[in-house]
Amino acid sequence: MPDIVDIAVGAGSFSTLVTAVQVAGLVETLKSPGPFTVFAPTDDAFAKLPPGTVESLVKSPPQLGRILTFHVVPGKLMKSDLEKVDSVASVEGSLIPVDCGQEFEVKNATVVQADIEADNGVIHVIDTVMLMG
Repeated sequence: MPDIVDIAVGAGSFSTLVTAVQVAGLVETLKSPGPFTVFAPTDDAFAKLPPGTVESLVKSPPQLGRILTFHVVPGKLMKSDLEKVDSVASVEGSLIPVDCGQEFEVKNATVVQADIEADNGVIHVIDTVMLMG
């Protein structure tokens, strides 16, 4: 089974995320045994950010790394696990609110595809980049 990075590369709809992970130096981390739960923003999610945001983040790897690690949770949490909690702690350290009510939402993002299993965890595809604060 491929790992989280290989799945993101192969999907074709995460090229911005894959580039960001490379710039932030997180490829090795996300290829490690984990397990991790990744809330993965699509290219369309990154495109919703204000113009110039992605470019400025790429120039600031530490800030980019903080945002990316805010999208990662230690452990393999399937949707059924997330239905039992109100929030989860990200690798970055902040809490991510979780709402599995009418729609499956995390913070300000809707999960458009859940439970994509990887060798080292699970990916939940989101439609919006989650910003801290």
